[in-house]
Amino acid sequence: MLPDIRIDTRLGPDVACLLDEHLRDMRAVSPPESKHALDLDSLRAPDITFWTAHRNGRLIGCGALKALDAEHGEIKSMRIDAACRGQGVGSMLLQHIEQEARRRGYTRLSLETGSMDFFLPARALYARHGFTPCPPFAAYRPDPNSVFMTKRLSDSR
Repeated sequence: MLPDIRIDTRLGPDVACLLDEHLRDMRAVSPPESKHALDLDSLRAPDITFWTAHRNGRLIGCGALKALDAEHGEIKSMRIDAACRGQGVGSMLLQHIEQEARRRGYTRLSLETGSMDFFLPARALYARHGFTPCPPFAAYRPDPNSVFMTKRLSDSR
């Protein structure tokens, strides 16, 4: 069954729980200066659109798109419930966010993820969808604990 992906402005307790797991994982594997995951208040910023994925009424994943400028967006807070990993939910959510980025006229979509082995599945997902390593973007600085990736949307229609 395909997940129902929708904009979520409420960011209720189920989202808080999923993101708490995300933040706990980030704290466990990333030093504080290398943790770029957003909390609930940050995800409510006007330059961020947040989506949740549901199956049978249950939250199974989330992801966000942050507007960096008129042509560049950043993927933030991608998280899939552990019980649903490997079922294509991450790919569907990523494609949904990319489709929205294209609709907005973005020509580039970028992200930051960890360089540790823990993040290997995430990096593989992004690479399968055409993201390639890039230098730090926006306010990021070089960091051995971070991998920066980007995708030119104009080249992959």
